[in-house]
Amino acid sequence: MNFKAIILAAGKGTRMKSKYPKVIHKVCGKEMVNHVINVSKKSGVKEIVAILGHESEVVKEKLPKDTMIAMQTEQLGTGHAVMMAKDYINEDDTIVVLCGDTPLVREETLERLFAYHIDNEYHATVLTTKVSNPTGYGRIIRDKNEDLLKIVEQKDASEEEKLVEEINSGIYCFNGKTLRESLDLIDNNNAQGEYYLTDTIKIMRDKGQKVGAYNGSTIEELMGVNSRVELSRAEEIMRRRINEAHMVNGVTIIDVNSTYIEADVEIGNDTIVYPGAMLKGNTKIGSNCTIGMNSSITNSQIGDYTEVENSTIIDSIVGENTTVGPYAYLRPKSNIGNNVKIGDFVEVKNATIEDNSKASHLSYIGDAHVGKNVNIGCGVVFVNYDGKNKFKSVVKDGAFIGSNSNLVAPITVEEDAFIATGSTITHDVPKGALAVARQRQVIKEGWVEKKNQNDNK
Repeated sequence: MNFKAIILAAGKGTRMKSKYPKVIHKVCGKEMVNHVINVSKKSGVKEIVAILGHESEVVKEKLPKDTMIAMQTEQLGTGHAVMMAKDYINEDDTIVVLCGDTPLVREETLERLFAYHIDNEYHATVLTTKVSNPTGYGRIIRDKNEDLLKIVEQKDASEEEKLVEEINSGIYCFNGKTLRESLDLIDNNNAQGEYYLTDTIKIMRDKGQKVGAYNGSTIEELMGVNSRVELSRAEEIMRRRINEAHMVNGVTIIDVNSTYIEADVEIGNDTIVYPGAMLKGNTKIGSNCTIGMNSSITNSQIGDYTEVENSTIIDSIVGENTTVGPYAYLRPKSNIGNNVKIGDFVEVKNATIEDNSKASHLSYIGDAHVGKNVNIGCGVVFVNYDGKNKFKSVVKDGAFIGSNSNLVAPITVEEDAFIATGSTITHDVPKGALAVARQRQVIKEGWVEKKNQNDNK
């Protein structure tokens, strides 16, 4: 059976007060519409059709490349939106219709909806939930067999129907053939002049076709995001879910309320995450790591048993048994090996530092390849930029770079070479050599007294 999702993502979202389409606003680092797409795929959906309208090219850029696109140039209701995807609906498809602004729906909820729809051989199934105060929602009215009789909107409901607590989620499952036939029959003879997808339910019932309602969700899952306030609420719920899932998988999070972990982050068991940490993008953190307070790690890979303390890591790789920080900054394309120490106020950019090397404090290592067992002293600067071009430095295994030295690229320091403290190195250093590049100290007796006399004249 081919499961296909139609995701409604054509609206502008005026209450967001944004120049960007509503569905690309992010919740825990991922666009809302992409949360819906990911959940659909995890639940067994093989093909995705996104209905786009407002700023369609902007939305399209954010979607997975295999997403099929249908255009709704005029927003004339949910039924009209699904009509735009009619060419993608095959008779043997099972279609699930979802909204691109409901990022909190769970994959297990969709899986149960699909199973209920198929097991009961319904032509259409509506996902529902019950709430104590259903004001404003469409009510689910069932027949004597507990099948779906109709969906009644608040304004059209009788006093008895208004007491019904089961509400429509806006998520539907359809038989492809029946949906195609029903879309041809819906009209816009209503006050809003719109085509409503709910009208397909009445059409199917009038034909004697069996339709159902599956009460299998929570109101939290079904929350649509229409404003910045609702976006913040969705972020809070999603963040709590993500943090709890990591803890269930063996991660210790000291304070879940002050820890921000985005949706695609992976963390190994027995890792400890301290308050204020922000783990973003496609970050993968190994087992038995310590992620210290206020550390920010984005799109990076951290090996097992590594400690990151109050540091920033972006688009980089850090090996095992390595320490980073406090206050270190690993900029993009940093590749740090195993058993390495990157200490306080060390900045690394576009550089490889191999196993067992260390830069303990106050150094800049840019556009470089540093070998194994290298010591980089305090205040060392890899001078990689001449104002127009970047150049690379190479420091080979076992070298020792004394404190407050400058390596002016392009330059190579061979194996086991020593750079004397305070040197500015502009030429290659041979293997096992000592390089000293500084002026000899000069003492001028009485200089301060003479200076003071001159200053007072």
